Amino acid sequence: MKYYIIAGEASGDLHASNLMKELSALDENAEFRCWGGDLMEEAGGTLVKHFRDLAFMGFWEVAKNIRTILGNMKFCKSDILDWQPDVLILVDYPGFNLRIASWAKENDLCVFYYISPQIWAWKENRVHQIKANVDRMFVILPFEKEFYQKYDYDVHYPGHPLLDVVNNFEPDPNFRSQNNLDERPVIALLPGSRKQEINAILSEMLKVVEDFPHFQFVVAGAPSTPLEVYKNIIGEKPVKIISGKTYDLLSIAKAALVTSGTATLETALFNVPQVVCYRGSYINYYIIKSLIKVKYISLVNLILDRPFVTELIQKEFNRESVRQELTAIMEEKRSAGIQKTYAELKQILGEQGAARKAAALMFKEATNCHPSS
Repeated sequence: MKYYIIAGEASGDLHASNLMKELSALDENAEFRCWGGDLMEEAGGTLVKHFRDLAFMGFWEVAKNIRTILGNMKFCKSDILDWQPDVLILVDYPGFNLRIASWAKENDLCVFYYISPQIWAWKENRVHQIKANVDRMFVILPFEKEFYQKYDYDVHYPGHPLLDVVNNFEPDPNFRSQNNLDERPVIALLPGSRKQEINAILSEMLKVVEDFPHFQFVVAGAPSTPLEVYKNIIGEKPVKIISGKTYDLLSIAKAALVTSGTATLETALFNVPQVVCYRGSYINYYIIKSLIKVKYISLVNLILDRPFVTELIQKEFNRESVRQELTAIMEEKRSAGIQKTYAELKQILGEQGAARKAAALMFKEATNCHPSS
């Protein structure tokens, strides 16, 4: 079968690539054409657009780049029609993908959605659009299945794909020596993958470096972000940047400062105590704050449904607060309690094998998909 897959971010590239591997194992005739990243290309996909050319964050960035976004949309539709896939698989990236889903349905294409948009956080009315245009929805957070049931929409929950990614990861035993890290404990800095996030957040994280002289701070660089972006912010501070090795870094980290998003869950799955940090432009923040309906910004707290990891947002994200929280989570007694709660988190997420289960369901459903019915 021919699978056209659209992912617009680094996390989507990761999860889509694993899904592609599982689909290939089931379908010996699988062909992939995709919007995504290097991992999807390595998994056998013909890459049409790289996600680094698609990521626009915040209302102002979207407005500035609206012509590019609309141009991408027009090209995508044309490319799909030219290739004539058996199924279209959309991976998160809702601003773009939900519009493509609506168009695809009008053109009698079979539409699957892997990793639901977070409509439970804001724009809940999008659920009606999804029901109308998506043939099968595959969610990765346990509470999402219950959310959709409120709207009489049955979705699949194969589990969270990060469980497999983290559990199958084999740390590099030479990671420290290869990256000139000494034996001091490591504090990992995960400032996000978009340039706007990095500029707003990393400079504030770095203010506590002087407060922890017996630790070494290391920035987890995003592969798609040039090193100069980080270097310009770090300046002369004794902080290293290691790109494309986030899991190796987390495997040795004593603690981490993490921007909200998928990275908060990844950090938890590596059992690393963390402080969640977020700061955006005041315009974006107050617009979003007026729209969102959730109590927490970290996936860890959302899944646990309680305020377990500390979230420092906007004005609360400052040097003194970061210093206090970072000191607290590295205390031995507190750290033991964190490990216990992380174990609870993994239990809530369920069993491994999410990509394999999702691929099996997709392969079965695709052969019987009649989008016009």
